[in-house]
Amino acid sequence: MTTTAEPGPRDRLTIVLRPVGAPTSIGLFGLAGATLPLSGLQLGWIGADQGHQVALALIGFAFVAQLVAAVFSLLARDGTIGTAMATLALTWLVVGLVLVTSRPGATSPALGLFLLVSGSVMTLLALSAALGKLVPALVFLLAALRFFATASYELSGSVAWERTAGVIGVVLFAVAMYAAWAANLEDVRGRTVLPLGRHGKGRTALSGARSDQVADISTEPGVRQQL
Repeated sequence: MTTTAEPGPRDRLTIVLRPVGAPTSIGLFGLAGATLPLSGLQLGWIGADQGHQVALALIGFAFVAQLVAAVFSLLARDGTIGTAMATLALTWLVVGLVLVTSRPGATSPALGLFLLVSGSVMTLLALSAALGKLVPALVFLLAALRFFATASYELSGSVAWERTAGVIGVVLFAVAMYAAWAANLEDVRGRTVLPLGRHGKGRTALSGARSDQVADISTEPGVRQQL
């Protein structure tokens, strides 16, 4: 006679998922709120003496909005979006602090080097995001180009690079606004209204079966023993 032992307490595992509100929209709106004022400064739409006010927008709105989006993206198990939002939030904080502490119109080679790092990080995250959602990937790539162009201006003092960064920033504003609204409508309607370029796991996350959503959860950070 063969018997099967009942699983003991050490063999049982229960994983509880806590629903969170979708944070993508507030993060992307925060990005839009940072890039347009900075573009206005770089394109001469507002005077160089308004740099401190632009810094307040970067620190008071963009940094806070994207930091909140980063935290809740990580809680929602999206490491790529969470890392991107955290990188953007901290970059705007640094840019804002430099604007506050610098004289109007001054350049900062140190900031330029830092922006090269931020641009490189955002490029890599754009490649990761493209595996699931093309429009957010485009947003991150434009943010990377914006940081690279601004870095070139900070390092060289070239007005041409400043204007280029401003133009890229305006394009980034438009794409970020579209992506933020598309994500918001998707959250409200529970389906795609404006396309975000979802494919692969990005499409499964919205329309896949419940079993597909949690198929790999036992190996995710917070469940497995080590990160």
